[in-house]
Amino acid sequence: MKLVFAGTPEVAVPALDALIASGRHEVAAVVTRPDAQAGRGRHLVASPVAQRAAEAGIEVLKPVKPRDEEFLARLREIAPDCCPVVAYGALLPRVALDIPAHGWVNLHFSLLPAWRGAAPVQHSIMAGDEITGASTFLIEEGLDSGPVYGTVTEEIRPTDTSGDLLTRLAFAGSGLLAATMDGIEDGSLKAVPQPADGVSLAPKISVEDAHVDWSAPALRVDRVVRGCTPAPGSWTVFRGERLKLIQVAPATDRTDLAPGELGVGKNNVHVGTGSHAVELLWVQAQGKKPMRAADWARGVRIGPGERLGV
Repeated sequence: MKLVFAGTPEVAVPALDALIASGRHEVAAVVTRPDAQAGRGRHLVASPVAQRAAEAGIEVLKPVKPRDEEFLARLREIAPDCCPVVAYGALLPRVALDIPAHGWVNLHFSLLPAWRGAAPVQHSIMAGDEITGASTFLIEEGLDSGPVYGTVTEEIRPTDTSGDLLTRLAFAGSGLLAATMDGIEDGSLKAVPQPADGVSLAPKISVEDAHVDWSAPALRVDRVVRGCTPAPGSWTVFRGERLKLIQVAPATDRTDLAPGELGVGKNNVHVGTGSHAVELLWVQAQGKKPMRAADWARGVRIGPGERLGV
């Protein structure tokens, strides 16, 4: 088939690579978000997908909005058979959805209908799921509600951050997306409607969602930190300033600390929660680089009874 691939961030690059490498289909063009400011100089930088497509000599389309007439006209000229999508980042209007004969097929990082929305990986970790995966489905105008072509499953490991899990899903999902294109092309694969039961929503994680509540159980604190790492980054407050929490670990043997209370040892730092304590492993103070929590604690000289979250 002739394909137009839509995607923007680094997590979409493995799928683009898989389609390029398959040799069975032609990736005629790539659709991605417009260049964005990045770095200290705030220079315009092309998306990771745009950069990879340019390296491969593939035409790159960067519409401000996918309903722009110039973009739609070019898409009609290319006349793709199918448009595979991975984390494109913009809502596709019906006029665009109708152009390819086989529609737009999205690789979504959950086992649909669970975790429809922008942040399925973060929500699956924060909810304590043990298994997740990726799904390919035909895009409709509803939120991730279209019929499913195929799935792959992935275990959520006890120490997984959303970054760890998303990286694994990006590579497992790339093979699924390539196989889905093959099945659509030879007619061996049919999309199956999603069940009405089991629907859960995964909206974008806000900065406030990433604010740690020390009165919650230690298990919840650990899940929030892992689910919000690397983005948007979980955080608390210490001496009136924000402190980013990069890594914690439940400490079931420490139950003497009140929620938020700091307990500093020679080489460790514990914080009380609504159940047992957690150990702070890595933190980042405002304007500082990430550091081991024990080094941070020595630097700020924590006093008796001091707390996080105050």
